[in-house]
Amino acid sequence: MDFKKKFTGCLTTIKGDILGGIVSAIVALPQALAFGVATGLGASAGLWGAIILCFVSGILGTKVPLISGPTGPVAIVAASCVSNYTNDINAIMLIFLTAGIIQVIISLTNAPDIVKYVPYPVISGFTNGVGTILILLQLAPIIGMEAKTSVIASIKDFILNINNVDYSCLVLGIITILTIFIIPKKIKRIIPAEIIALILCTYISIKFNFDVATISKIGVSFPQFNVPYIDLELIYKIIPFALTIAIVCSSESMLTSLVADSLTNERTNPKKLLLSQGMGNIACSLFSSMPGSAATMRTVAAIKTGAKTKLGTIISPLFLIVLLLNFSNFVEKIPICVLSGILIKIGIDIIDLKLVKVMKYAPKDDIYILFAVYLLTVFYNLIFAIGAGIVLASLLYAKRVADKTNLINTTYKIDNETLNLEKELTDSYHYQIRVVHIIGQFFFGSSTRIVSQFDEMLGTKCLIINYESSSLLDISAVFALEDIIERLKSQHIKIMMIIKNEAVLNQLKSLNIISQIGEENIFHDEKTAIKEAKLRLKDKIRA
Repeated sequence: MDFKKKFTGCLTTIKGDILGGIVSAIVALPQALAFGVATGLGASAGLWGAIILCFVSGILGTKVPLISGPTGPVAIVAASCVSNYTNDINAIMLIFLTAGIIQVIISLTNAPDIVKYVPYPVISGFTNGVGTILILLQLAPIIGMEAKTSVIASIKDFILNINNVDYSCLVLGIITILTIFIIPKKIKRIIPAEIIALILCTYISIKFNFDVATISKIGVSFPQFNVPYIDLELIYKIIPFALTIAIVCSSESMLTSLVADSLTNERTNPKKLLLSQGMGNIACSLFSSMPGSAATMRTVAAIKTGAKTKLGTIISPLFLIVLLLNFSNFVEKIPICVLSGILIKIGIDIIDLKLVKVMKYAPKDDIYILFAVYLLTVFYNLIFAIGAGIVLASLLYAKRVADKTNLINTTYKIDNETLNLEKELTDSYHYQIRVVHIIGQFFFGSSTRIVSQFDEMLGTKCLIINYESSSLLDISAVFALEDIIERLKSQHIKIMMIIKNEAVLNQLKSLNIISQIGEENIFHDEKTAIKEAKLRLKDKIRA
């Protein structure tokens, strides 16, 4: 009985994986073709990229069925590489190869955990920028002009040729977009809207003999194996491009895995995921195909159809090959403007409307980061945009932490006995003995702020510095503390310090900060420090 249940369950799983793989392949077909054309590498590079990456990552990857291939963000970064190295296919494939190697290296470290710390405004600004770029790059081809790899060039070409519109292209493009939008959800669950639009508009183009640009020819045979020529000087130049592709591919893959895990109640191993993705992208570069990542839309389609294991991931590229072998003649006749319409819809889907709705409630810093990354992504450089966004977010975060770090002369969350002691100091000693508390993290962001608060302390004979935090000081804070000590000594103020955390105390000892203050001037609690300060002040007065 148990055997029968297991056998039935196994058959159900296999059936779900096969159906999921087939459906995800149908979803992947128009997208892979469109992304290949959008990069300037051609539809064949996009389609074979989907086949090779998905197959390799399926074989080497995790149990969860993650359908991989070219995606919007990856296509835009790849298009940027193609634009910078026009007609140099060796340099382009070397970028893709290096990106795959970087992914493999990342998978051997703990770096995959760092991706989750990239601020949401940076991710949102980048994805919104990618969505906008996808849309703007289709302005030229949807009116019958040659596709551009630059946003500025695409907008300029669109404006210059607005009076020379190829209405056959425009009509087909509009029909494609409208078809995708108006098809009922019930039908979309059975067959992707993009496939329906692709078949319908290609049929219209063939039926009415429209004179429009088409895919023309796509390689049915397996692409030729070719190892890029490795030039050390060229590698030095392409590292920023390769690193960006690796980060984008890795980030999108891990985000997709989070969605897949929530649907399957499984937990994907991020290191194994990145290793399989990196090996897949290396394979793509060796066969002159596009790199990619785990694709959310295709993965969800596979899982919702019943895919549960990596078998679904392997079935998907195999079915794409079947489609390619049997329908290559039809694929060659797909109009470029139809693919442009599909890409416009994908661009709209990529735009983060969720954040747009809550933007007026978001902190100003987050809005600044989002728009900075968005504008840099669209109008300057994707590579620079991501780096600038992370740096800007880090600096603003440091500022927020620093703003919460203060040197205060009043008590902060202390017991009544200590409160009375400090009040007595103020009343009886008239600031000859003064206690200050460093509240918050003392690091590079707050060190300058703290130092600036140690102004002339007129009348102070003994200053007790109470370092409340258990966080270690960074090098900027260490130098700042030395500056504070020198400043106070120049004012002939006796320095005493309260350090409650053993790790902080050991750090300051190793850096010779304690020796500058004196071991006898270091205390573990405020009451003892105040008592000692009183005795020393009395001894000084007697002397």
